[in-house]
Amino acid sequence: MAPPIALPETFARAVAGLRSVTPRAEIELEEVGAPQRLAPYAFALSATVLRDEEEVATGRLVLLHDPAGHEAWRGTLRLVTYVTAELEVDLAADPLLPGVGWTWLTDALEAHDARHRAAGGTITQTMSTRFGDLAGPPAAGDIEIRASWTPLGDDLGPHLEAWCALLASTAGLPPPGVTALPERRPATA
Repeated sequence: MAPPIALPETFARAVAGLRSVTPRAEIELEEVGAPQRLAPYAFALSATVLRDEEEVATGRLVLLHDPAGHEAWRGTLRLVTYVTAELEVDLAADPLLPGVGWTWLTDALEAHDARHRAAGGTITQTMSTRFGDLAGPPAAGDIEIRASWTPLGDDLGPHLEAWCALLASTAGLPPPGVTALPERRPATA
């Protein structure tokens, strides 16, 4: 049997930084298979965000490493994410939602001192109404955030913390340490 292939130090440190973060209780992380054709080295995490034991958002974070560098990345490491969550129809229809969604990402990176460059992405808002044999639940809305950025340095712990903050914002979780008030129910006569 062939000896295991040694990973480049930069990539190994980057993966260790991602593995070092413990997210808030509502976010479950799992290592998953990474795409193999995007870069010589790749690592991926998936996330499920739960609120009251109900799945409210999901995401995937992929770390790519090309020791030779990549001109578009402006570096040798690249983080790529996809986050999606179901939203209330009124919120999903808000024309300001894409800008707010992008701000969730950029604010999270800044708040966690996750230094980066070459950030780019798309925010998609969708509305779905079911008809015929698929009729059932009322109209639903979704947001999808697809983004990538080049971390400055190979300590990616702050980048994973920022990604978890993005997941929490997208899922509508209150900030850590803040308890959401229960919904008021109308009094019964």
